Amino acid sequence: MRLRLATVGIAICGTLLITAYAVLAALQIIVLNPLAAVPDATLDEIHEEMTRMGESPGIPVTIAILGLGVLLAGALLVLIAVRADATPFAAATAYLLMLVLGAPAYFIASFGPGMALADAFLISGADSSPWAIPLYMTSGAALLVLLALIVIESARSSTARRAPAAA
Repeated sequence: MRLRLATVGIAICGTLLITAYAVLAALQIIVLNPLAAVPDATLDEIHEEMTRMGESPGIPVTIAILGLGVLLAGALLVLIAVRADATPFAAATAYLLMLVLGAPAYFIASFGPGMALADAFLISGADSSPWAIPLYMTSGAALLVLLALIVIESARSSTARRAPAAA
């Protein structure tokens, strides 16, 4: 029973982490980066100028791309909750992999809005706000933890196979 609670607990925490990641990524793309890229304008002024220049801030696409990760995390939570054979290792591995894939998802979600901002204001399309750094660091840390978890689990299962059966 404790193993089951641990598995569901990991899934709940994982879903919350994925949701927080997506919210910060959306905030970075839609609000923080435009304000940092054009510091002398309000967000409304930035969006108005982008529209005037024939560019779109890309808010619906950004929300759709990042929202997909949240929906997948929620579906995974339901799957783990209903599967009696789900293990803490499987839950942790799945959510860590989703966090690792957050960096490419952020890049894809931010590419169009960044280019639109660059074209409208004749600036670089790169991140101007430092709030992308925690996203990339989270994905990098998740990759390291995922690799460590796989190595530990591999060593544990290898040791268990070599151990003589108790009589």
